[in-house]
Amino acid sequence: MRSGGNLKKSSLPPRSAEILHSIVSAYIESGEPVASRTVSRRTRTRLSPASIRNIMADLSEEGYLSQPHTSAGRIPTAKAFQDYVQTLQIARYPSLEASRLREEIEHTDGVEARVEKSSHLLTKYSKNMGIAAAIPTENQVLHQVELMPLADRRVLMIVVTRDRIVRDKVVTLDQDIPRDELISIRNYINENFSGWSFSAIQRELRVRLEEERAVYDRILRRLISLLERGLLDIGLAPTLHTEGASNLVGLDLHLTREKMRELFRALEEKKRILELLDRFLQPSGEVGVQVGLEEVHPNMSELALIGFTVELPTGLSAKVAVLGPMRMNYERVMSAVYHVGQALRMSATEPSR
Repeated sequence: MRSGGNLKKSSLPPRSAEILHSIVSAYIESGEPVASRTVSRRTRTRLSPASIRNIMADLSEEGYLSQPHTSAGRIPTAKAFQDYVQTLQIARYPSLEASRLREEIEHTDGVEARVEKSSHLLTKYSKNMGIAAAIPTENQVLHQVELMPLADRRVLMIVVTRDRIVRDKVVTLDQDIPRDELISIRNYINENFSGWSFSAIQRELRVRLEEERAVYDRILRRLISLLERGLLDIGLAPTLHTEGASNLVGLDLHLTREKMRELFRALEEKKRILELLDRFLQPSGEVGVQVGLEEVHPNMSELALIGFTVELPTGLSAKVAVLGPMRMNYERVMSAVYHVGQALRMSATEPSR
């Protein structure tokens, strides 16, 4: 979905597209099957209701419309919504409103808090479920690490990145590492690699190991044992913030009570939500829309995901999104997602308060 003025075209002939999009628009407003007479009143075309019915029949055969009852009107399918949304324009916020949104995000302290704030704002603007994830890349920059010995051969590993995101992990080692050696390893990393990207650290450590320099042997062996247990992988773990799942409760998703419970259990799974974002949001700089999410979960067939990927200068890939019903105001939600994403990106260039 374009964020500017170059819209994608419908895959249908113009007349069929106009009728289909009129049906989608009417269905979003009413939630009721749409009849040919309703379409004739909403379109610019001067076709008779009979001609419109013929086109609607063709659209049904092509999978764009369904008919719940023989005498009823038509209901747009996920395929119809997908065709409809790709032709929509994103409304630009007035400069004052865009500035206010950016200030609201910048007011929070740190990148992770700003990502969390984004999910709150998306819920507020869309009245649906707001999602925001910070997905580190190997370009994340290390600030420092801390290693603390615990009982039973366990070590608490703490990694702090340049954008002040803190991650920790407790690991169990094959053998104890004395406190003074842990301090030496910590100092070695911080003195040599603070300010380095994670990928560069990994490459350099491989080079130093191959050199087999005796002065580094003991420290490097100990360090490698910690790396094998995910020391630097800690900083690459994604964080996820969601808000507003309860907004989906009142929707008519044609689910039984048990299936609705299954849906909410799925929405509580971090892995499932990250899979949604990864599968349907590309790093293209455009607002993406996916209607019908049954590929991820069978009870998500009547939900839609609208999201935007933002590359932050700190080495994070942030994804902001709204999860809601197929019957939503796409233009409004797409605009909210785009502007929250842009505000997050711009805030990342400002120092944290």
